Amino acid sequence: MTPEFQTGMLCAPPPAAGARFQRQATSLGFAHGVEGAAPSAPLDSGGDSAPPSMCPPRPAICDTLHKTIPGMIVESALSPPLVLRGRRILVVDDDRLNRRLLAAILCPEGCEVIEADSAEKGLELYALAPPDLVLLDVMLPGMNGFDACRAICSRYGESAAPVIFITARAESDDVVEGLAAGGVDYLPKPIRAKEALARIRTHLQIRHLLAEQQLLVGELSKANAAKNKLLGMAAHDLRNPLASIRGLAEFLRDGVVGKLTPDQLDLVETIHSASKQMLVLVNELLDVATIEAGELRISPEMTDLTEIVEKQVYLANIEASAKQTKIEIVPHDRPPPHRLDPNKIRQVVDNLLSNAIKFSPPGSTITVEVEAVAGSIVLAVRDQGPGIPETERYKLFKDFGRTSVQPTGGEKSTGLGLAICRKIVEAHHGTITAENLPGRGCVFRVTIPA
Repeated sequence: MTPEFQTGMLCAPPPAAGARFQRQATSLGFAHGVEGAAPSAPLDSGGDSAPPSMCPPRPAICDTLHKTIPGMIVESALSPPLVLRGRRILVVDDDRLNRRLLAAILCPEGCEVIEADSAEKGLELYALAPPDLVLLDVMLPGMNGFDACRAICSRYGESAAPVIFITARAESDDVVEGLAAGGVDYLPKPIRAKEALARIRTHLQIRHLLAEQQLLVGELSKANAAKNKLLGMAAHDLRNPLASIRGLAEFLRDGVVGKLTPDQLDLVETIHSASKQMLVLVNELLDVATIEAGELRISPEMTDLTEIVEKQVYLANIEASAKQTKIEIVPHDRPPPHRLDPNKIRQVVDNLLSNAIKFSPPGSTITVEVEAVAGSIVLAVRDQGPGIPETERYKLFKDFGRTSVQPTGGEKSTGLGLAICRKIVEAHHGTITAENLPGRGCVFRVTIPA
């Protein structure tokens, strides 16, 4: 064996070896443009397989290959595509000639090639230097390619390098088995150089984009956590002063410090209304910050949902009376108590009632139902508003999601109430939906399993 091959590197072979490579490359279909050439009798590959090694991506080697094995190089070796330069590719094949031919395709593109003659050796090399992509023969001595692919996916999970199988077995069942084992693609034999490079480049690009996506998601998660922390701190610091302003305005309005003139009373009412709206906004911001920070904790206990609804409807009717709107409870058989967080569910009921009041026209009727359906408890709130534009349904239940429909009494809407409802309901393993009613109106339905 000549010194050039004892290291297993595909470096500059002597002219005789180059001629032999050209003949066998052509016979195996590796040559540029060969579309399934009939294989000739394979020549001796030179004894035992050389130890696994890598092919340094140096232009000198690529130039030598270009001169020694004409037709093997698909693109110029002097400027390999950036997507392949420096990429580490593990080639696992028990045929030494196949490994060399694949290296001859990959080295001029700037790839670093690591060779293994068995699945076991390939797994060992993978652990020592994780590759960017694996070219894996199916028919191997000992562990076959499918089992090796399963082992890679099992050991490395989502971080596993993509595996492309190299095989002459192109039957549908074989392809399905390879994909089921975790492979991403197939290279049928005889290998076409252009096709091989295109497939390898595609899967390396996908891997690169996924890695960038993970980094971006990580950075966005950090930024979102910082935003939630800042939002929570600001909302917490604003809540106490706003509560004090609202309380003092109530004292003034009720005449605790003396009778006010009509003009003074009007100013106090404005202060009270504005501070109340601001307090609602701040509380919603604080709720959203808490939920997004993963700190939403529910404390379920046996709770009578009908009792909660009755109390909240009574209080909401006071607010609704300002618009000559009334809220009625539709009688049903009282559902048995369910395991719910009473405070969180009360917040859901309040938000749904407040939403119905905002978007219902003056003088309308809002109906509320609580019933047991197929082992679940269902809360339904129906209004007589304009409904939800079909093209804007995607905005519902999202943070700050507001449709083009405006409150009928000039009320303010942050777009946070329904988003909070969704997160609380989902924390109870339930669902919340919205559906337009025939003619006019909308029904919001909360379903929580037993």
